[in-house]
Order: sequence, then structure tokens, then C-alpha cells
Amino acid sequence: MLKVGVIGLGWMGKVHLRNYSEMHGVEIMGVVDTDQAALDDVAARFGVPTYTNLDDLLAKGLDAVSVCVPTSLHHSVGLKVIASGAALLIEKPLAATSAEGADLVAAAKQKGVPLMVGHIERFNPAVQRVKELVGDDVISIQIERVGPYPPRIQDVGVIRDLGSHDIDLIRFLTGSEFQNVYAVMTSSSGGHEDNALITAQMTSGVLANVNTNWVTPYKSRKIRVACKSKFITADLVTQDVKEYSQFSTYDKSYSVREWPMIYREPVKAELTAFLAAVSDKTPVPITGEDGLEVLKVIERIFACGEGGCRP
Repeated sequence: MLKVGVIGLGWMGKVHLRNYSEMHGVEIMGVVDTDQAALDDVAARFGVPTYTNLDDLLAKGLDAVSVCVPTSLHHSVGLKVIASGAALLIEKPLAATSAEGADLVAAAKQKGVPLMVGHIERFNPAVQRVKELVGDDVISIQIERVGPYPPRIQDVGVIRDLGSHDIDLIRFLTGSEFQNVYAVMTSSSGGHEDNALITAQMTSGVLANVNTNWVTPYKSRKIRVACKSKFITADLVTQDVKEYSQFSTYDKSYSVREWPMIYREPVKAELTAFLAAVSDKTPVPITGEDGLEVLKVIERIFACGEGGCRP
């Protein structure tokens, strides 16, 4: 039995808790939050021990922990978990800054603790199918990730919350790093940015474009990949994938193949992979270094948005 815990009972923390409760070979040792109402709710629904003090939970000798606190707390909470010796999955982004992210990666390496970052879209069946379909002839990737403002997000803007998904996906799908990145962004509320357009060129030569915002009244998550030999579209919400053949100038046509998906909850796949790595003592599928690279790109994006665009 793997002894696990959940730190933070916001929306994602409760999703982690529900999934852990449905897994065989997992014993939930407890959850931590400062909100007593949230603790009372999960105690009634899942029958798990609850704590308001993180040290009390870590004293239980956990094997693995989900860190689902606000981004501003990832660094301090993550370091405590690492010091306890428990493996940890930190929800994206890894930390508020690349300096904090580097601290977490270094601490985990020194302690020999598995550190995974929750870039959940890698476990979306539609993304996995797109990864299978793309070859080495990718020309460009376009991603749309938009929707209404989420009141639950208070400490970061749309780039760190939504855009971090797509920065990671572009690295994942291309197998290369960001060579040049440019961006413009605005804030309609006067606080954190809520609208951003990001354009990049990867070291492989692939061009990438991300449209992300919190000003659209409906949720949309779509990827379009142009290759020399095909064109691929994916809806990450419905998990629909279509593959278009190369356009024929001879008969002015192309064929379309639909790839049916069996819907799977990405969080369950993510946690299953995390716990398998912990149990088998194998590398986690999304490393702290992966999360750190995303943070470095985000900081380049903000420098660009402030007039400091650079390679």
C-alpha cells in the first residue's frame, strides 16, 4: 500500500483526492488545508483524516504527496515535502519563478526524491494521439486555450495558469526547445494579464502560436498541427482528433480520417503514472526539469511583453 496525502483542497486538490480514493493499493493518510469547511466536506465524503498543519500530515511517513496549493506557495510547501522524503507531484506551474523552481529541482535531486510536475494535458488521450501522428516534418503548431475568468485563480495571470499548459505541449510535441519567443498581453481588469498572444520558433525550426485568454465566454481547447505530409486537428475538451491528408493539386482534394477516442480522465492517468514511478522506482514522466523549462520560457514571455523581447 502506498501512503499518500493531498495538500490543498481547491478544485484540483479535490480531483486528486477523489482519484486517489478510487485507486487500489493506495492508502490516503490525510489532507491539509486552512479552510475548515473544505476539510469537513472531504472528511464526510471520503472519510479521510484532515489537518490544518502540514507538519502533522508529513509526520505520517508518506510515500507520495500531491501539492495543489496556490502557485505562490509551491516553493515553500514543496521544500517541506522534499525534506520529509516523500515523492511529490506539484500542480503546474512548478513554481512562481524559475529561481524558485530551480530550488525545488535541486532540493529534490539532493534528497533523491521523485519530483513530478502536473502538466496534465500530456495525459489527454487526444494529445497522446497527436503525438503519435506527428513525425519529423512538423511545420507549425497553433493552440487556442480560452475561456471565461476563473474566480478560483487569484495569484497568477492567464499565462502561468493556462499558457503554461501549451508551452509544455509545444516542447512535448516537437521534442525541441524554444529558440525565439515573442508575446503581447493585456489586462482588462487592471490586475494580472488576462489576454495573451505568444509566437515562437523552436530549435527544430517549428513555428508555434498560442492564443490564450480569460475574456472568452466559452471554453475552447484546440490544437492544429501543420506537417509537410498532413494536417492534424484536436479538440482537447471533446478529445476528438482528425487527420487531413496532404492537399492534392492534381484533383484539388484531400482525405480526412477521424480518430475515435475512448474518453479517459487525464488526472487519473497522471496519478497512476506518478504512483507507478514511485512504486517501481523509475523516472517520473514529467520531471522537475520539464517544469523548470516552462518557467524559463514564461519569464522570457513577460520580458517580451514589457518590451524586452530577446532570443
